[in-house]
Amino acid sequence: MGEKDNIQNGFEELRSETLERLKELSTINRTTSIIKEGKSKIETLQKIVHILPAGWQYPEFTSARIIFDDEEYRSNNFLKTDRAQIQEFETIGNKSGSIEIYYSKSFPKADEGTFLKEERDLIMNLASIISGYLSSIKGEAVLKSHGYDIKAKRKEKQKDVCSITSKQLLQRFLNKNNYDRDVFHDLMPFKVGEILLIANLYDAYIIEKEGHFSEQIMGEYAQLNLTSLPRITGVSTVEEAEEQLNSKHFDLVIIMVGVDKKIPVILSKKIKKAFPYIPVFLLLNNNSDIQYFEKKKKPFSFDSIFVWNGESRIFFAMIKQVEDRINADNDTHKGLVRVILLVEDSPLYYSRYLPLLYQTVLAQTRRIIEDVSTDDLYKLLKMRARPKILLATTYEEAIEIYDKYKDNIFCLITDVKYKREGKMNPTAGFELVEHIRGEKKDMPVIIQSSNPESEEKAYKLKTTFIDKNSENLVQEFKSFIMHYLGFGNFVYRDGKGRKLVEVKSLKEFEKHLRTIPNDSILYHARKDHFSLWLMARGEIQAAKILHPKKPSDFKEPESLREYLISVIQKFRDEQNQGKVVPFEETAILDETNIVTLSEGAMGGEGRGLAFINS
Repeated sequence: MGEKDNIQNGFEELRSETLERLKELSTINRTTSIIKEGKSKIETLQKIVHILPAGWQYPEFTSARIIFDDEEYRSNNFLKTDRAQIQEFETIGNKSGSIEIYYSKSFPKADEGTFLKEERDLIMNLASIISGYLSSIKGEAVLKSHGYDIKAKRKEKQKDVCSITSKQLLQRFLNKNNYDRDVFHDLMPFKVGEILLIANLYDAYIIEKEGHFSEQIMGEYAQLNLTSLPRITGVSTVEEAEEQLNSKHFDLVIIMVGVDKKIPVILSKKIKKAFPYIPVFLLLNNNSDIQYFEKKKKPFSFDSIFVWNGESRIFFAMIKQVEDRINADNDTHKGLVRVILLVEDSPLYYSRYLPLLYQTVLAQTRRIIEDVSTDDLYKLLKMRARPKILLATTYEEAIEIYDKYKDNIFCLITDVKYKREGKMNPTAGFELVEHIRGEKKDMPVIIQSSNPESEEKAYKLKTTFIDKNSENLVQEFKSFIMHYLGFGNFVYRDGKGRKLVEVKSLKEFEKHLRTIPNDSILYHARKDHFSLWLMARGEIQAAKILHPKKPSDFKEPESLREYLISVIQKFRDEQNQGKVVPFEETAILDETNIVTLSEGAMGGEGRGLAFINS
């Protein structure tokens, strides 16, 4: 027993060390990324100091400060203590500065007080990066004072090269024409490609359903017009599982649980110890087993429990959960992709909700894209911009996700009763809603519960209530998504929320934008409805321009209206420039359009005109 404990402790220590090194590497990468943004020195240093605590061993008890040129830049809740790690640096011109890290409470002794020797390496690397950045600013300033503008020279050199290189002319042409598509190529970089399914022969027979399981999975992807279908490798013994895991990489392991409850737990621990980075999900056949496995869930065991409900959609939801968790950081940063936060601690219910949510969101995204796109490849790319669905099972997990993605979360779906501070809290869902609504009062919220008494409290919080046992559960979710999340037609409303007019297309949207009352403009702008509706249609570039703007940024509603119209016009013009537009009366009024009167080949003259127009 003692030997097993030593082995387990060794693995846990190795895993902890690996995670720490990844955190440190991430901090260095984020620092260089911030510098590459090219913002002002003040903004750059302030951004860097905010991300520093995440690189240390105890980030929630860590604060940071950068001192340079008689200026201080502090992280949130900065507190100077005697538990410090400090690294000084020097730039050209003999100017000195320092990076200072402080712990707000005592921790066990390590290599350097309470700090690790690797953290000293990290702070030295960061000091070197920041010193180099500040020295380059000083160097450019000195050169500029002598009449040499580096940035201007770079642009001039690039312009000269472009003017004589046909290859770069072609690249500029492609960049211009693919501008609105490029962002989609950067979304969803991770896809689940290889799945290891572990099940005994009887369980395999159940999920195979006489040979139709693979067809059902393929059908789910085909129905939603998705590509990158994962490959599933099936094994039925521990030895076969170990052989497969040692021979190739897997993105996800699913262990089907049947009559034997011990082997899945032992096997999941073995897999997580050897491959801690691979998600391991248990799929139960019996609802009554949930409590048993929840008690068995410990570090270095399985990641999540799901319940087999007789439909292949649960596998689809498990796959998408892994992809969304991994891609959320990238997609929210690069594509303004929105996030639905689902808070539910019962495997029985989230195994029911997740397939429903994915099917509804993906189907609505596909429906809208079919309406607004004509290019099949473009339709596939736009599917990547669908909202991510992130699952939390406790109050603390929900707060962590909210704090990380608060600018992107546009919907909360929460149960009422789940754990807070390690104990079951009968009002945790209400408390979460109050916390989030305190910061984002217009956040659409569904409170779902099997207790009808929760309905009154939900309505007092001005949320939508859904009974978990409702026979109309699917339709109620669809109705909510259509109405609140931008998937339906855009409904212009007055300042009191009363319907004015409903529009289906971007063209109709722009037309009525010119005439709706000022109070309607403010009503929708305050709730971010404009960018929300555009994002639902995959119009990321236009949504990214509108999203940061607030009504307070404009002196009057008319200025906001003019800005909205100019952004949409510019976006539409860039989309149509160099393209042949089908005949419409409004199309011929714009002299920049090349209009075709009928379908079919254009001929050389038509192609020539379109090329010149590009």
